[in-house]
Amino acid sequence: MLRPLNGTFPTDKKIAGIHSIPIAEDGSIIMVWDKNDNTLTTVGGRIEGNEDIESALNRETVEEAGLILKTERIPIAAWFWESTDTYTVFVMARVEKYVPMPEGFETTGRVSMNIETARQMIMKLEGAGMRIDLLNMAEPVYKELLHKER
Repeated sequence: MLRPLNGTFPTDKKIAGIHSIPIAEDGSIIMVWDKNDNTLTTVGGRIEGNEDIESALNRETVEEAGLILKTERIPIAAWFWESTDTYTVFVMARVEKYVPMPEGFETTGRVSMNIETARQMIMKLEGAGMRIDLLNMAEPVYKELLHKER
């Protein structure tokens, strides 16, 4: 189940996954195309070995989208996995720069769009569900981050 975080990481359970919705300089959000699941998804994945949340997100963001994120990352939502008693946390962050995207990972590249376009594409691909709920939770944070930059 997805729940809002309102800017604070959960502390009651282990965080085993970290994902982001990056915001580009032009105000568009960035998602990635998952070639295995044939769907649009957030950037991120599992926290490996002794990685901390920041290191895992930095690694996943380069691997999947060829992006370096700014250090301010705002937690927006968490998905609780009953089977592992862990969370996957979703954050929003501004893009600092673009870097070459390595090959051999599950995504084929980044897709840049506004939130409404992302919402429509996801509805067309998979219908209502967690990703739509996530975009709805992300939108107020997105607007706040854009306003802050002006």
